[in-house]
Amino acid sequence: MSSGSLYVIKLGSSTIVNHPEVFAEIERIARRGSRVLIVAGGAEAIRRKYEAISRPMPFLTLASGDEVRYCSPEELPIIRDAYHENILSVIHQQLNGRGLRVYAQLGGDQGLVYGQKAKPIKAIRDHKPVIVRDSYFGQFTGSHTAFLQSALNAFDVVTLTPPIWDPELRSYINIDADVLAAHLAVDLKAHHLRFVTGTEGLLSDIADPHSTIADVYEDDVIQSVQGRMKQKVRAAQLAIREGVGDVQITGAHTLEKGGRTRFWSGKRGPEAFDLLNKVARIPSVSEDEHELARFLLENVRIPSVAGKIDEAGNIVFRKGNGPHTLLLLGHIDTVPHVWLVRSDNEGLTGRGVVDAKGSFVNFVHMLEDVEVPEQGTLLVIGAVEEEISSSKGAFYVRDHYAADAVIIGEPSGDDSLTLGYYGLFKLRITIRRAQEHTAAKDTVSVADELYQVVSVIRQRVLAIDPHSLSSLIDIQHSHEEGYLTAVGILNFRISPEAGSDYASSVPLAFNEGVTVEVLRATPGFANPRSDDLVKSFIRSFAKQQRSIRYLKKKGTSDMNTLATTWRGVPMVAYGPGDSSRDHTNEEYLSFKESASARVILREAVSEWFRIRTGV
Repeated sequence: MSSGSLYVIKLGSSTIVNHPEVFAEIERIARRGSRVLIVAGGAEAIRRKYEAISRPMPFLTLASGDEVRYCSPEELPIIRDAYHENILSVIHQQLNGRGLRVYAQLGGDQGLVYGQKAKPIKAIRDHKPVIVRDSYFGQFTGSHTAFLQSALNAFDVVTLTPPIWDPELRSYINIDADVLAAHLAVDLKAHHLRFVTGTEGLLSDIADPHSTIADVYEDDVIQSVQGRMKQKVRAAQLAIREGVGDVQITGAHTLEKGGRTRFWSGKRGPEAFDLLNKVARIPSVSEDEHELARFLLENVRIPSVAGKIDEAGNIVFRKGNGPHTLLLLGHIDTVPHVWLVRSDNEGLTGRGVVDAKGSFVNFVHMLEDVEVPEQGTLLVIGAVEEEISSSKGAFYVRDHYAADAVIIGEPSGDDSLTLGYYGLFKLRITIRRAQEHTAAKDTVSVADELYQVVSVIRQRVLAIDPHSLSSLIDIQHSHEEGYLTAVGILNFRISPEAGSDYASSVPLAFNEGVTVEVLRATPGFANPRSDDLVKSFIRSFAKQQRSIRYLKKKGTSDMNTLATTWRGVPMVAYGPGDSSRDHTNEEYLSFKESASARVILREAVSEWFRIRTGV
């Protein structure tokens, strides 16, 4: 059962029938823990069905001269059979054969996806204009999203196809599969929408199969789009306008290879902030960083800079090969939920722009802005899973990389430098008791007992660290087979003064039926003001004729993870943005502050290399 990010993938029937290798790519997405909804088109499958029954396929010529398939009530059963025989059966065969659990049906079955028949069509027949009233083609009006979400959580892949259901007409109606995919992506709040086509994305010259248009913004007019591709562009733009952040047309007949055209919300912004605008708009909730890491690897092309995605999924850039290494460690994941990034002339708002994509984009700019001396190495890493307890990316960095100093990419504001963070002590408390009547003598509910245990643990931690802060961040209650269970997640922020072995001093044993698990025991960390790294920032601030303000934060960052084994390595955190907006719906980053922090950072990094290498 999966609850990860959602991919909506539109596959044309030609891809499904003739290019089964695409299913290996879909398998990889599902194996990463993402949910997958395939919306399948049927043009090739329908053509084959009509050929098999030796029936001519009916078409209408519109007043514009375009030809469209004529979908009368008599043709709908044939179309439905075509999807069952030539699309759903193939998808089942391909994905079941790869060990994936598949749920697949026509969108209109059981009224799962519903719509409304379109108005009569103006057509040309025998060179005369006519009104066609029995064309059962329509538009999307809604879907049973609760059922679809349950199916997406229960199966590895869910597949839907046209036709959909018209409840007023009490009949199936046909619908364009590209438009259906866009609407479902919006309805289900998909993180990623893909239209897989027979060309390498949109082409600026249809005669040149490699003339892919890389980026399309809302106000762009693309003169080269013709035929069926027009509908894909309309569908992609519909999805972008309605809040789907990562929309691409990919091909030929592939998700991962070939060319891709990305669609971006809003208009083109200032060139200096183009990377920030794009990175902010690609959803990357923890454990769904793959698309953003891949985008960065494909788009950050700087001479003398090597890039890769490491085994943990971190995006890694290296400039220089000298012995003196400065690590700029940011993170590319965000907390849920995702909302559409909006920008104006002053800045942008959206999930993660402050925490901490703005900081990491500035790190990436250092690869171009800073001249790394022969004796130096600049290592820029965007870690994954910083916002969840696993801290997978940072632990991998800790165990597989080395550096002489570290700058962590977290919002401090352009006028401040963070010297330390509190640690994180995270506990899961489970109370399980046989059910008793609430009127029984001395009965204490499992919820009440949970609060009592929380109170005791808080007192025990305070006795060790009087500066600690605590919060009960989650409570769940269940009743199953005569047993009541309460589970709570208790977070402590532990001051650096508590040391690195504080967890072993906290008694966590209670009576039978009470279990306390340590999910995380990260110590706090505080850097002195006297080392070369801090001196580099002091000189950078002074060069800009600005004073420096020092911070020690109550939160936790990847600095804490590195500090568990990296001894004697100076570490600070610096980046633009107001950290009080972290994890809120008010994240906003001004272009002015981002640019100011970039200047401070560039001078500090350059100064560190001058101090360390004497160059």
